[in-house]
Amino acid sequence: MALIKGLGERLRALMALPRDDPRLLRAQYTALARQLPMMYFILVVNTWILVATHVHLAPLALTLVVPALLTAVSIWRTSYWWRRRGQMPDDQEIHASLLRTAVLSLPVAVGFAAWSLSLYPYGDDYARAHVAFYMAITVIGCIFSMMHLRCAALITSAVVDTAFILFFFNTGTPVLVACAVNILLVSVAMLVILNSHYNTFTRLVAEQARSEQLSDENLRLAHEDSLTGLPNRRQFFTALGQALERAQQDNTRLAVGILDLDGFKPINDLYGHSVGDSLLVQVGERLRALIDTRTQLARLGGDEFALIIERVESDAQLLAFGQMICQVLAVPITLTDVPVQIGASLGVTTYPDRAADAEQAFEFADYALYQSKRNHRGQVSVFSEQHQAQLERDILTEQALRRADLDAELAVVFQPIIALDGRGTVAFEALARWHSPHLGFVPPGQFISVAERIGMINQLTVPLLRKALATASQWPGDVRLSFNLSARDCGSPQAAQVLIDTIRASGFDPARLDLEITETAVMQDLQQVQLVIAMFREMGCGISLDDFGTGYSSLSQLHALALTKLKVDRSFVSDMHINPASFKIVKSLLALSADMQLDCIVEGVESAQELSALESLGAKLVQGYYFAKPMPAQQTLVWLETPLCEV
Repeated sequence: MALIKGLGERLRALMALPRDDPRLLRAQYTALARQLPMMYFILVVNTWILVATHVHLAPLALTLVVPALLTAVSIWRTSYWWRRRGQMPDDQEIHASLLRTAVLSLPVAVGFAAWSLSLYPYGDDYARAHVAFYMAITVIGCIFSMMHLRCAALITSAVVDTAFILFFFNTGTPVLVACAVNILLVSVAMLVILNSHYNTFTRLVAEQARSEQLSDENLRLAHEDSLTGLPNRRQFFTALGQALERAQQDNTRLAVGILDLDGFKPINDLYGHSVGDSLLVQVGERLRALIDTRTQLARLGGDEFALIIERVESDAQLLAFGQMICQVLAVPITLTDVPVQIGASLGVTTYPDRAADAEQAFEFADYALYQSKRNHRGQVSVFSEQHQAQLERDILTEQALRRADLDAELAVVFQPIIALDGRGTVAFEALARWHSPHLGFVPPGQFISVAERIGMINQLTVPLLRKALATASQWPGDVRLSFNLSARDCGSPQAAQVLIDTIRASGFDPARLDLEITETAVMQDLQQVQLVIAMFREMGCGISLDDFGTGYSSLSQLHALALTKLKVDRSFVSDMHINPASFKIVKSLLALSADMQLDCIVEGVESAQELSALESLGAKLVQGYYFAKPMPAQQTLVWLETPLCEV
């Protein structure tokens, strides 16, 4: 009983259609659409050839009526499958088509087998041999044509082979009995091959499915940021190209935005990369919650994200959306039970009124981001005509810088730092100037920012420092030199060593030199800056933190640096005598520097009222146009010999 049950289950498995495997069904459907028309063509041709040998021997019903009906059925099924070549209906229709083919295989096989055997009594031995040959060849052709639909091939083989073997075995004719035995053996071999081929076919389909799944997964991973799950840089540019094509076809505006987090680096350094990664994930989630179907979001890398906004109606709408993004990201985020606050600067450009293609769109958005971080940190900046003009100036400046004779064209001017306790000028800050033979005088704010952006600032630092040290060597021993370093100057021990070698070669006392670094430089890589500062401090140089109060450094980070001075940014000093908020900020910064036992220089003093306010707060060191504008090197000696009251 168990054996019978097992055979029954095996038979059901052989005859079943894999409804739970749509991919296999589609592969079977495609193969049958290509092979069944050929099978029916063979059937019809062989049938009418058999008719031709019996047309004068058998009754008209067997040589005309029945073959015509069988041919009509064959043409109907051929037409059905011919029309479906190259088509792929839904899975339900495919299953129905395959099931219909399997069911029809039984009556079609019975019809052709019964008809051919009905012709056997008519004619001589040659005619009877033709009938046997017709059945043998036809069933072989049908089996191979339907080998991808195993159940139909098995039904056809079972019907035709059973009829053939039983019929010709019972004739008692030795030749025909031998033919029946031969067909039995061949049929068994063919069915074994059929089953093996079908299993191989199903394995290939399954393997192809796994390969495609793996390929799709690899493609997804290749275009997805592994941390946030957002599209990555590669996918962003692909999506941007497609969005630009749609905008061109639909004659609509498109915007590209690049977003950079403000204050991410110190959090990442302070709490570790795992916290930094968690912060980026939450930023991605916040951004996802803000976008709609017209907006695509991607992570370009690090703490930089990008947006593609389609069908932009107005700049005002774009600006409002950008401001909302910046405001949402400014809300504190709780990480490891500690709320942290970052900001976000966003640069945006539009197509086709500003950018002409994907490359320009990205470049202009990146430039707008640069301007936002430089001038309006934590806000959105939309690329404008002014930015376009500035970018063109930057390009000219970059070209001139790259071919400049820096030693000959760069110069240094000096602005005095005044002690309010009556000591007069205690130091000069060295400031860079550039007179290009091609562009004329180029403002420092122009060429220094370009040099930083294109990575040339290190090449400017050395000749400027050499000239500043040469001038400072002529001053009295109690007058110090203050010199500004860029973020790149503090970016590696190798860059710092070049400056150390320059200082040593000059013969200037390093103890009289203050090197100014910005909070921006500190925030880029706190550990690296600590290492570089240690190298300078070991020489005896002082270290000033420039533009204090404008960045994102925390007190713990400031304590981690071997600073000697703080410089209060001029933005807090302007009109502080009439602006209570500025007054309080400067007061707090002076108190903080005193608590940290650091000298504090207040820069940007331009009026007597501002000076008076600073004196009331106990400021000791000041700098600004109220005392003197930056002066050429030769004038510094005259300045030092002139009493301050006569200035």
